[in-house]
Amino acid sequence: MSDGKAAAPRRHCWPRRAKFAALGLSILIAGLALAGCGGSSSSEGYEEPAVVDTSGETARLTLTAKAAERLGIELASVEESGGARSIPYAAVLYEPDGTTWAYTNPDELVYVRASIEVERIVEDTAFLTDGPAPGTDVVTVGVAELWGTELGLE
Repeated sequence: MSDGKAAAPRRHCWPRRAKFAALGLSILIAGLALAGCGGSSSSEGYEEPAVVDTSGETARLTLTAKAAERLGIELASVEESGGARSIPYAAVLYEPDGTTWAYTNPDELVYVRASIEVERIVEDTAFLTDGPAPGTDVVTVGVAELWGTELGLE
């Protein structure tokens, strides 16, 4: 039932919400700046998360233990069965021109890109005609992040 009065038009509170959202974003940015999330080489105790050595034929990436943990690096071994080598498909890195690579793990926290030739892919396995020797560890999780680190992308 109505008492005869027209209901007041409903006001939108978007401008007020936008002000609160902007305030929240400002607080978040200020908090990150105070926490030092931007990282600075002049900060006492700061350690670069990765060192990229480009003196060889392919780059050699050395991560800190914390960086490897943050990336969630996971490894699998190159397998050989019946003369065919295979790696998990997740380890395959494609360049824009179609060249294929996999990151190997020759030493603890060290990653080196190795050329591979993919013959075929069956489900989640890449069968190789050329690549690292059987038993070599390859990166299956964190491949794109290593590639970005090697290229100097942040």
